[in-house]
Amino acid sequence: IYHIFAENYFMQAVVFWLIYPLLWLISILPFWLFYRVSDVVYFIVYHLVGYRKKTVTHNLKLVFPEKSSEEIIKIRKKFYAHMCDMFLEMVKSISISEEELKKRFVFTNLEELRRIEKLDKSIMLMCGHYASFEWLFALQLNNLNHKAYGIYKKIRNPGFDKLINDIRRRFGAELIQNSKSTLRIAHNQKEGIRGAYAMIADQSPKSPNYKFWTDFMGKKVPFYTGSERMAKEFDMAVIYLHVDKVKRGYYKASLINIADNPTETENNQITLDYIQHLEKQIREKPELYLWTHKRWKHLGKEIPKNAIVR
Repeated sequence: IYHIFAENYFMQAVVFWLIYPLLWLISILPFWLFYRVSDVVYFIVYHLVGYRKKTVTHNLKLVFPEKSSEEIIKIRKKFYAHMCDMFLEMVKSISISEEELKKRFVFTNLEELRRIEKLDKSIMLMCGHYASFEWLFALQLNNLNHKAYGIYKKIRNPGFDKLINDIRRRFGAELIQNSKSTLRIAHNQKEGIRGAYAMIADQSPKSPNYKFWTDFMGKKVPFYTGSERMAKEFDMAVIYLHVDKVKRGYYKASLINIADNPTETENNQITLDYIQHLEKQIREKPELYLWTHKRWKHLGKEIPKNAIVR
């Protein structure tokens, strides 16, 4: 077993060091050339490889039954172009300057954070797979008194996992693995450390977590409620991160209050409010949602008897 593990680790390291120099070279390209590279990646991913094209088409037809085939194809093409931009923008984060990042990812109402700072509470920042979640760590560049954390799932390849963590730390943010998030938050609250914890809350749960079902884009599916439960457990103010794409390479983000006192809200109301905000954005600009994500894979499955359905 040791030799198998060592061999796998060696191969993972080889893969990383073969790919990393190319990623670094792409990251230092001027933006006009950088996005030409993205155009090439789009052509390969969409036209040649067809990466998850069946899944994307299925999801779009499922939630937009009123749209024609031509409309679905148009949205699909725009989505793939945006997805490739977003992936390359993650690569750009290897070398992008603080000044450039602040110019390209703008927060429109930072006074909302200042207001919560006066409440002396940590923040649960509920995000979706929408627009740009790769440059969210620009939040830490705006003199935020809260320490910024991103809750994520560890990448199998240790080289790429370290790269993602190093990118976030460049701008003062820190990543926490899903399995350790509650412990870290509990420790911080005990020590009086106020944090802003960003969690992408529209992940599709696994079977042990089929505890809450509700409509998402008109389809009844299970939802994680971990963000809400942690917010209530540690009395964290809850904010929805509303991100919009202004033009290629430029985003603006607004901070929408969901709850200052989550313990005073009805169970699951925070999750329902989050879903409502996310749905509104998806319907306005569907090409900015991550349609390769198999969000509706549990559709039609039997709802457990002990589950809550709203």
